[in-house]
Amino acid sequence: MNWRWNLHRTGRESDVENTTQATRTSHIRWMIRRDMPDVLGIEGNCFEFAWTEDDFIRCLRQRNCIGMVAECEGRVVGFMIYELHKNRLHILNFAVHSDYRRRGIGNVMMDKLLGKLSQERRNRIMLEVRETNLEAQLFFKNLGFKAISVLRDFYDDAAEDAYLMQFRYQPTAEELAQPHNRITRMAG
Repeated sequence: MNWRWNLHRTGRESDVENTTQATRTSHIRWMIRRDMPDVLGIEGNCFEFAWTEDDFIRCLRQRNCIGMVAECEGRVVGFMIYELHKNRLHILNFAVHSDYRRRGIGNVMMDKLLGKLSQERRNRIMLEVRETNLEAQLFFKNLGFKAISVLRDFYDDAAEDAYLMQFRYQPTAEELAQPHNRITRMAG
């Protein structure tokens, strides 16, 4: 499922316009070491219980962990950290600087991630969202995520629950008509 379709489905023209504008002015790329001051600034701007530089470095040193940033007008304005698993992606951290919210930057970042899903391989995205972070809950819900469980006392830094949210890939009719295993597809 494409997030653009999902935004059109909600009927919120402002979301579609903002996303179109963000697509033209923003760029998503791999996170590099020199992005860390900007990423830490965004992290501090967005979260009461922010990750430290050591938290980011420890996470990004893992083989299955990926960091990406969103640039707008040459400035890092958002980032996401996610893990690759056999059949899913797991978002560990996702933020857009408060000055750049509601401009479609988060949608462009999620479009990049949703583009990595397929019927054969990774077919879902998971993430935990704080119970008190209503803005993030609504953002991900509007993209098609569903809260599938409550994780009691999930966070070490506060006695707070989290919602485990999931997005499941929905194959198109064309994909469903194709053979389901890679060997058949390669031989055919």
